[in-house]
Amino acid sequence: MNVYIVEIAKRLADRGVEVDIFTRATSRDLPPVAELVPGVLVRHVIAGPFEELDKSELPAELCGFTSGVLRAEAAHEPGHYDLLHTHYWLSGQVGWAAKQRWGVPLVHSMHTMAKVKNAALAEGDTPEPPGRILGEEQVVESADRLVANTDEEARQLVELYGADPARVATVTPGVDLSRFRPRPGLLRSGTEAARRRLGLPREAYVLLFVGRIQPLKAPDVLLRAAARMVETDPRLRSRLVVAVVGGPSGTGRARPDGLQKLAGDLGIADLVRFEPPCPQSELAEWYRAADVTVVPSHNESFGLVAAESQACGTPVVAAAVGGLRTAVRDGESGVLIDGHDPADYAAVLSRLGAEPRLRERLARGAVRHAHRFGWEGTVDRLLEVYAGAVTAVAQPAGALPR
Repeated sequence: MNVYIVEIAKRLADRGVEVDIFTRATSRDLPPVAELVPGVLVRHVIAGPFEELDKSELPAELCGFTSGVLRAEAAHEPGHYDLLHTHYWLSGQVGWAAKQRWGVPLVHSMHTMAKVKNAALAEGDTPEPPGRILGEEQVVESADRLVANTDEEARQLVELYGADPARVATVTPGVDLSRFRPRPGLLRSGTEAARRRLGLPREAYVLLFVGRIQPLKAPDVLLRAAARMVETDPRLRSRLVVAVVGGPSGTGRARPDGLQKLAGDLGIADLVRFEPPCPQSELAEWYRAADVTVVPSHNESFGLVAAESQACGTPVVAAAVGGLRTAVRDGESGVLIDGHDPADYAAVLSRLGAEPRLRERLARGAVRHAHRFGWEGTVDRLLEVYAGAVTAVAQPAGALPR
């Protein structure tokens, strides 16, 4: 979501649209206002303690955050803001209040939905609370336009939350195709160069997981699949590397070392390389260094990791859930798997490891497929949605044309 907001804001500014991003201050050293790029200001709102909070603690800071947002607008002449675009249900609650105060349209992106997450809950994971479901329902009712990442998400908004189909628009997220791209020349040569920089063996079979370490993302499925692969073919142990790039998040913070312990219990600790979250430039190198990126999530509203990996020329093996069915073209840019049985993932990953020509074909298809998801197209569509929201507020439904 952070990547989405930053990439959209920068490109809106390039089109002459000034953007203010409101976010909670997590450090006393942060300035009240910082310029991200010309035309984009980041406003750090003081709401609660100066530290990162678990998402379950954030609802308690909504009043303080809302007050800070309203005060920022009050410092300007009336009509300073033309439109609100909120992201995630907590910001939607703030937008609900600001919309009434400022008399401007509210556009909202859910990114994830409690009802969808609870329907696909990982074993042992904590369900989203009723308060979030109620909050999402309120935002859906109050928003002038709802932005869905995929057609499936649009359908879920209508069927699960009773959204008016006329107010729901599908806007597929993008990928920075200037950053996430194969190295010049053959795809394989780009892989070898990335491996040298990251200290990975040249002839290794590298499986990559990128994302938050939490049950929803199911990184344990990849580890269990890897253990099954080397058990079935012990020769693979000499060249298999599983790279996990990311840190604990959400319910995963309860057991921050749980994945490392699982690797040890499975007897593959020597095959797994754990890396902390990294800048996008380094992340692109990880994608290029891998043979396959694995995205076994229980749910994804889109699957940005899958799109980024494919843009770098690395095929994806993913769960056939949510937006991953849009982000990955089964059989062309990767492989979609029904369910989360490690044996199914092991079978597919073993086959890809044994058939380099198949991997190469999928790699080339991955680049083609990823080029459908440039950010410029996303911004084009968003601007259409914004214009529709402004028109709807200026002339409410049922009003006679002027």
